[in-house]
Amino acid sequence: MSEQSSMHFYLNWAKERIDEMDAALASFEVKATEAKADSRVKVDQIIADLKERRDEAQALLKTQAEAGEAAWARAKTDLDKHWAGFEAQMKTYFEGAGKQIEQQQATFKDIATAQAKAWREATDRFREAAGKVTAARTTDLDAALKQLKSDATEAEARLQKLKQAGSESWSVLSAALGESRKAFDQANQAAWNALRSSGSKS
Repeated sequence: MSEQSSMHFYLNWAKERIDEMDAALASFEVKATEAKADSRVKVDQIIADLKERRDEAQALLKTQAEAGEAAWARAKTDLDKHWAGFEAQMKTYFEGAGKQIEQQQATFKDIATAQAKAWREATDRFREAAGKVTAARTTDLDAALKQLKSDATEAEARLQKLKQAGSESWSVLSAALGESRKAFDQANQAAWNALRSSGSKS
């Protein structure tokens, strides 16, 4: 059970990052179709670079899907590098060619939606795994599930508030997404640790 719990943590972590990458790319691609010819080349290059980073992260995820916990821990470091590069590329875009507030807001909303979906999916996966534990061990798991749901609701409310504000800079929006991402990682880890502990008591 403990190895499986760790695997769920890593899979949730990786899936959340890739879902964010997909959401950002979809947002950029919509705006690219609206771009003027002179800026279209820059936007297309940035999209191509972002797709390459996302594809590399997906390929790494696929190769690790069947690996053990130690391999996942090493792969997470590589995936972190891909994620950091992806974020840096988005920041560069928004600081340079993409200073349009409308684009920033659209991208933020798409990424925030992807984060909210990741929270819900992680909660569902945890609920399913916790359901397989004997009834005598469910108290800790129920508390972990309740906390995961509570953290998800809180994160979604903060992001929703920013979605409605509409005039924040990308650095403010990016920081909010980063805080939500960090909260997701902590809640995800805590939930799966509770499941791991519960499994070891059986």
